[in-house]
Amino acid sequence: MIFRQYYLGCLSHASYLIGDETSGRAVVVDPQRDIDGYVDDAAAAGLTIERVIETHFHADFVSGHLELADRTGAAISFGPGAAADFPIENLAHGQRLAIGDVEVEVRATPGHTPESICLVVYEHAGDETPYGVLTGDTLFIGDVGRPDLLSSAGVTADDLARDLYRSLHEQLLSLPDETRVFPAHGAGSACGKNLSTETSSTIGEQRRTNYALSPMPEAEFVAAVTEGQSTAPAYFPFSAHRNREAHALLGEHDIPPPLGVDELPPAAVVLDCRSPADFAAGHLRGALNVSLEGRFAEFAGDVIAPDRPIVLVCEPGQELEARVRLGRIGFDNVAGVLDEAVAVFQQRPELVERSSRLTVEGLRQRMADTSGLCVVDVRNRGELLAGAIPGATHIALPQLLARMPELDPGRPTVVYCAGGARSMIAASALAAAGFTDVSDLLGGYNAWSAAATPSAS
Repeated sequence: MIFRQYYLGCLSHASYLIGDETSGRAVVVDPQRDIDGYVDDAAAAGLTIERVIETHFHADFVSGHLELADRTGAAISFGPGAAADFPIENLAHGQRLAIGDVEVEVRATPGHTPESICLVVYEHAGDETPYGVLTGDTLFIGDVGRPDLLSSAGVTADDLARDLYRSLHEQLLSLPDETRVFPAHGAGSACGKNLSTETSSTIGEQRRTNYALSPMPEAEFVAAVTEGQSTAPAYFPFSAHRNREAHALLGEHDIPPPLGVDELPPAAVVLDCRSPADFAAGHLRGALNVSLEGRFAEFAGDVIAPDRPIVLVCEPGQELEARVRLGRIGFDNVAGVLDEAVAVFQQRPELVERSSRLTVEGLRQRMADTSGLCVVDVRNRGELLAGAIPGATHIALPQLLARMPELDPGRPTVVYCAGGARSMIAASALAAAGFTDVSDLLGGYNAWSAAATPSAS
């Protein structure tokens, strides 16, 4: 058996290639949208990808099933009851797929979504003990999939949590303890609240250490997994719908075209992908700042409507990376990239503005001197347990666009997060929306808290 895990850190996403080297047959599970890695690795190992299996309709990224089907001719499979706008083969609970001597057993595990499945992998047909189980978003390392993402679609979190409880106990905890566990996500994903940095485990280890698998009545489990979830990123409903659609392919090698500053589409969002420090030093008026460092696509999806055309401002050579990463969540409307951005900033100063950034001491001074100062905390709910700046208004970053009307664009406003990355995103979004006096806090709440803590002598 050939078994490979692919881990995409910027989206905390794991996908898998499973093949049989004797027969040369292979499947890919939960692929990311740029698919060269799977195709190249399969070719190098002498494998033909004949099927793409999705454990569910993902919300946090747009999958590469259409791209793989187009490139390789692979069939696309989902679990029982799944329906899409393109041809799929529904897999039945208990169905066994032979991949040469390797065998994959389908187990229906509704809970995170109604159509969720897990895949039990046997290295040899007839083995009593599985090699492992691909758990999708049903079971993570240290957590289980959140059941509340479909509330807007009329499916209650409580009902899905009860389904999840039964799926875990009847379909996964019935597996031998030595069965390896391979989830679809790791730490940082908004698909759960307590995910580990580890990318694999065993059923036995999770039985012992995963809070959600502790012996408890169903009602207690429902409360445990529905409470304390972070605010879901704003783009999740869009990406989930996108995964059901027959949409255009990514084109992962297509570099966005250069655009002169006078050629920008009038309705376009200018997305500046440089560091917050570089953005603050000078940027096109009205631009949004989401740095390529870190969770770029997720944060961009929080502050950009998916139907808006996007013009990128990047360091030279980063244009394709930015476009592909946006494409991974289905944001395909990249119209181009600002040509010769540094020269534009120098030659057209009337189009350029700077951002205000405050130190902790600067914020304290403004709080003392400025009447009506509005301080906005854009962290997630769970982060508030560490404390908050007195008097701050809490609006998690994914809620900012929807709740912006609650804020007064004429009031001086200071935004903060935990360390400073999200605050610049939020501050740039407020400035782009017409807020006239916006600053962000350097170092975020971490800096504020450290300044309030006496150092050891």
